[in-house]
Amino acid sequence: MAQSIDIQGGGLFQIAEPEAPSKRRRKPGKAIGIDLGTTHSLVAIAPNGAEPRVLADAEGEVLLHSVVSYAGSGAGSGAGSGATTGQPVVGRAARALAVEHPEQVLSSVKRFMGRAPKDIDFSHPYRLADDAQVVRLDIAEPGQPPRYVSPVEVSARILEVLRDRAEHELDDDVAGAVITVPAYFDEAQRQATKDAGRIAGLEVFRLLAEPTAAALAYGLDRQGRGEHGEGLFAVYDLGGGTFDISILRLREGVFQVLATGGDSALGGDDFDRALAGHLLGLAQIDAPSPAQQQELMQAARAAKEALSEAEVTTVTLERCGLGPTQVSRAQLDALILPLVKRTIKASKAALTDASLAKTELDGVVLVGGSTRVPLVRALVQKAFGREPLADIDPDKVVAYGAAIQADILSGSEREGVTLLDVVPLSLGLETMGGIVEKIIPRNATIPISARQVFTNYSEKQTGMTVHVVQGERELADHCRSLARFELRGIPRLPPSMARVEITFELDADALLTVTARELMTGVKQSIEVKPTYGLSADEVDELVMDSLDHAREDFAARNLAEARVEMGRVMLALRTAIDEVGAIEGMLDPTEREQILAALVECEGVMQEADHADPINEAREQLEKRSEPFARRRMERALRSGMAGKSLAEIESALAEEDALDERRGAHAAEVIDPQ
Repeated sequence: MAQSIDIQGGGLFQIAEPEAPSKRRRKPGKAIGIDLGTTHSLVAIAPNGAEPRVLADAEGEVLLHSVVSYAGSGAGSGAGSGATTGQPVVGRAARALAVEHPEQVLSSVKRFMGRAPKDIDFSHPYRLADDAQVVRLDIAEPGQPPRYVSPVEVSARILEVLRDRAEHELDDDVAGAVITVPAYFDEAQRQATKDAGRIAGLEVFRLLAEPTAAALAYGLDRQGRGEHGEGLFAVYDLGGGTFDISILRLREGVFQVLATGGDSALGGDDFDRALAGHLLGLAQIDAPSPAQQQELMQAARAAKEALSEAEVTTVTLERCGLGPTQVSRAQLDALILPLVKRTIKASKAALTDASLAKTELDGVVLVGGSTRVPLVRALVQKAFGREPLADIDPDKVVAYGAAIQADILSGSEREGVTLLDVVPLSLGLETMGGIVEKIIPRNATIPISARQVFTNYSEKQTGMTVHVVQGERELADHCRSLARFELRGIPRLPPSMARVEITFELDADALLTVTARELMTGVKQSIEVKPTYGLSADEVDELVMDSLDHAREDFAARNLAEARVEMGRVMLALRTAIDEVGAIEGMLDPTEREQILAALVECEGVMQEADHADPINEAREQLEKRSEPFARRRMERALRSGMAGKSLAEIESALAEEDALDERRGAHAAEVIDPQ
């Protein structure tokens, strides 16, 4: 099904769902759901329509610490299992080595996924490669040459352990996996997660947004108990390293995300850091060593978890020289209150995006271990005016939903559900003047395909640079650049005559493919957008707010850029016309020629000096008025020449063709890359 709407300027904007990919042969009941978390990770199964359940290791633990140790020559890849020389340790055993080997034991790597070193603005004990575009962590022993691993590789180690756990349970190879990601993960972070799954030997059926997975688990669970599974729900997902808020509609087996928001760099880890900073002050240490940082973070996390049940707990930091010290829940609340308020602000913004009042919601679902913090639950209840739902373990609910979706995608007989997710940030192209033309708007339902027709700016143009950007601002410089590629082979045609169709396709995992095709010649170029790193922590959270805060100045800048582009078009056409007429008698006398050239020089000055659109538009109108007699004489001469020797029927046919061509024009001009 497709729809078409007219946009300003006369271009055609078409939206359609992409065609379904060809189905591969899959094993029903042999797929798994994985919650790849910042602090803990889980794997669950729901084979052939059965109720979902999480899988435990040999010691009966279902939560796998998302920690990998490369200390020494390595140990076993199991979660605390025996050692095999040369292999890293994953899980609880790795966490136990963190204080002794702070730079070789990697935790919370999810916060590094798809990021560049310049984007990392939080404290950590690791050494990062300085000259890399993506984060690379040095795991070499002290005094040894650098040895780098990427967050994708580290995540793959965690996924391998979960895959092995599932294969032991299923007594067979895993057919495929659904891996959950934060709803606010950008293109690079999603691609990094998918790459980690592939490295771990998994066929990734789909990347599923964590709030959507939770809603899936809750919806089917409620239906299973004979209750209605319909309504409007807010899913408040606060994990170890990320926060998501999603507003969903559940109706007749369809889970539609109406709006999403959040922060890809805010979670329980930040609560731990706030408390660790307080303890560091008590210990009177200004610059902690990596070992002291690890001790601080472990103690802070343990204290936070204890204070979810008790009013007071005791902390001792041997390496930091801090003896037994009491910490109260009130102290923790005061430290983390600003962080929790940030989640509430994002939640209210998501409701606004969904055009809903909190009273219209049927429920609020809590997801993520950090929602166990009493202050979080209290502020969520106050913000939404109702007690949140937490009857499914918030640590397990995301894995349950992933397992259900994996079972459906494996081809089992389970009754299917439709998941309609959304893209968190707009995707578009840079056009002439640095203006962003949004092709897929934020909160558009995915999967989706959108295409728009662009035209040439100059008759000398034989190519275009397609610059793909992501963000909510009006100018490309204020958005994140995702990819560039060139389309060459455009025929030399007068301005606005060439037609280039640009297609954006977002699959169910919100991974993007962009295609450019010149409609006359059929020449085509496409790119699968795989950015080397994603949006910074601040950018992901603030892009939408920035677009609102700077809306007035952004539109002024856009209007200025459009005025300059239009002025440039008129000036180029006029200069070309003056050169073409040359010395044709009666077309342009010397006095009129000098007056027009002087007007052109004046317009150039206005374009360079004006800081808003009005003076440029006024100057353009004066130029058009001054050159109108010349333009009229050229048109009359062209008409006389064109009609010479032709019948009335031939003239009427030519005019009809011209009218039809005019209707197809009107798209924005793209950037010139080959003016020769």
